[in-house]
Amino acid sequence: MKRFEGKTVLVTGGAQGIGAAMAKAFAAAGAGVVIGDIGDAAGQAVQAEIAALGGESLYLHLDVSSEADWQAAIGLTLEHRGRLDVLVNNAGLGPAPAPIEQCTVQAWDRIMAVNARGVFLGTRHAIAPMRAGGGGSIVNVSSIAALGLGALMEVAYAASKGAVRTLTKVIAAQYAREGIRCNSVHPGPIDGGMLHGVWSDPTKLERRLSRIPMGRLGRMDEVVAAVMFLASDESSYTTGTELTIDGGAAVQ
Repeated sequence: MKRFEGKTVLVTGGAQGIGAAMAKAFAAAGAGVVIGDIGDAAGQAVQAEIAALGGESLYLHLDVSSEADWQAAIGLTLEHRGRLDVLVNNAGLGPAPAPIEQCTVQAWDRIMAVNARGVFLGTRHAIAPMRAGGGGSIVNVSSIAALGLGALMEVAYAASKGAVRTLTKVIAAQYAREGIRCNSVHPGPIDGGMLHGVWSDPTKLERRLSRIPMGRLGRMDEVVAAVMFLASDESSYTTGTELTIDGGAAVQ
């Protein structure tokens, strides 16, 4: 029997990057995967790729900052799959580092809406179907920005990911007795499209790498493995924790 056989997993931001890698990995492990994103063409391509490999998935348009979108997404998930076992709150925005005085109110609100409100809304609407199914696992993708290293971080991004870290612990405490676990993962710089868009200056990227004890970027599969562990029954006695995937950066 495959690791996630019979499980339904909803991955937000699943149309590209780490989210797409997660969706494919969960499908390969036997899950029925629901891919939520605003990039419809890319999301449909991921669905087609999973189908070509014999997996089961459903793409749906999901702006995580919209409660109406979340209500529709959960409704369609239950309509097609009948249950929700795992929610991975992965969707997020990551702007380039800049001083606080350069952050506009509009940028602050947009980043908070996606990175923090999106996690709140997803959790709020996932609780009932997880409860009905006898439990579940929520994995929130935060960042090492939530753990400090303030000189290197963009303020709205760091604040939003700090909110995700704290929200994770509140969820874990409130729903543990109902069999619903919630944990967060905190990636450092991961080799992918978002990182190279933010750290496009090679000199600044080299400076960033100099602060990582392992001296390299992380790989997407390393983040995927951590998320799948926390989503699975292998971590059945783990809730409210934060798992760093950062090459040792947080202990500098």
